[in-house]
Amino acid sequence: MTKAEIVEKVAEGTGLTKLETEAIIEGFLTTLIKSLREGNRIEIRGFGSFKVKNKSERYARNPRSGEKVLVPEQFVPVFKFSKDFKQAVDRGNKEARNS
Repeated sequence: MTKAEIVEKVAEGTGLTKLETEAIIEGFLTTLIKSLREGNRIEIRGFGSFKVKNKSERYARNPRSGEKVLVPEQFVPVFKFSKDFKQAVDRGNKEARNS
């Protein structure tokens, strides 16, 4: 599902226009990124949590040449789904399979 499809579904469900819905989703994503850049952890109950993980500098191997390559330190976003979210997806898929 693309962002445009999400905007369309949310707009249908809320009665907002696609333009208004797109602005809300863009605002949410921008706020999320800004907060993670500042080092904050974000928790959305019933959905999951976002945080930033520090990956130390390390050596890796180029699979084509076998040469050792230094991979610099990186800060990567990490998302962990909530237990409720995982259970809801599991139930939905099991029901769809049994139908």
